[in-house]
Amino acid sequence: MVQNSALVSENTLRHPLSVAPIITIEHLVKRYKKAEQNAVDDISFSIAPGTLFALLGPNGSGKTTIISILTTTLAATAGSIQIAGYDLATQALQIRRQIGIVFQKPSLDLNLTAEENVRLHATLYGLYPYRPTYRLMPRAYRSQIASLAAMLGIEEQLFKPVKTFSGGMKRKLEILRSLLHQPAVLFLDEPTTGLDAESRRGLWDHLRQVRTASNTTIFLTTHYLEEAEGADQLLILNHGHIVSTGTPQEIKADLTRPMLLIDAHDRAHLRAELSQAGAPFTEEKFFALPIEGQQVQQLLQQITTPLSLVQTHSPSLEDAYLHLIKQEQGE
Repeated sequence: MVQNSALVSENTLRHPLSVAPIITIEHLVKRYKKAEQNAVDDISFSIAPGTLFALLGPNGSGKTTIISILTTTLAATAGSIQIAGYDLATQALQIRRQIGIVFQKPSLDLNLTAEENVRLHATLYGLYPYRPTYRLMPRAYRSQIASLAAMLGIEEQLFKPVKTFSGGMKRKLEILRSLLHQPAVLFLDEPTTGLDAESRRGLWDHLRQVRTASNTTIFLTTHYLEEAEGADQLLILNHGHIVSTGTPQEIKADLTRPMLLIDAHDRAHLRAELSQAGAPFTEEKFFALPIEGQQVQQLLQQITTPLSLVQTHSPSLEDAYLHLIKQEQGE
């Protein structure tokens, strides 16, 4: 069931008791120095292993603050966090070994080849001893690189300079690099920003392969609502508060309703007929009538005005999201 700030006293995303959460956050608070209010204000939720989890919210909602805290690059003001069985306050090093991160802005050395970027990362993580050439690296490293590159579709580009890569190729390389140490959780901070539609689609095809192959939990922040449609669980933030949680289907069902859209060249006559029939409607670009509880066929038969449009509209996640944010802003 979807939860929102008007209905619950504690914002908790619940999972079956038989599955230990991979991430548990309890009463998290973050207030920046000299700030008048909390950037993150006493939120709690948990995420089951293998979940594709999407964190949504407008600019300034607290998304970046939360992901920065979870990836150990920012300290919390209060609250407790457990990731992969480790406590963030006392075991940050162990948590870093359990997570992979793909930041919004690329963090690759453009003057190195793709493989050299990965080799440097592997050495810094202590996964393999450094060797000056790929051929001198251990066989396990070469096998792992080949497997990940094939899964992400970049095996032919491994030994080319990164400065020759497209934006989509750079993202794939960053994901390969972040998966090298087989993390339990992969954090993706707006990973497809700046990519064209084809590159975004291709990247998500490969991310689905990653989840299938390794049961990796993916923690996503994104401004593309269509990407969040495929999530197992959503959490929507506004002003540091959780305003709704649930599956995309639950959130859409809770916040929006299927509509019948109709229109006519003689809009005044159609408006009068709808009012006379007592049919609830809104009028913007078209006349919109809620389908639930309405005798649609009977209503259409009563209308004598020639209609220029008759179609049903199933709300998208974007419709639900915008509806919720407008509610929060009092519009």
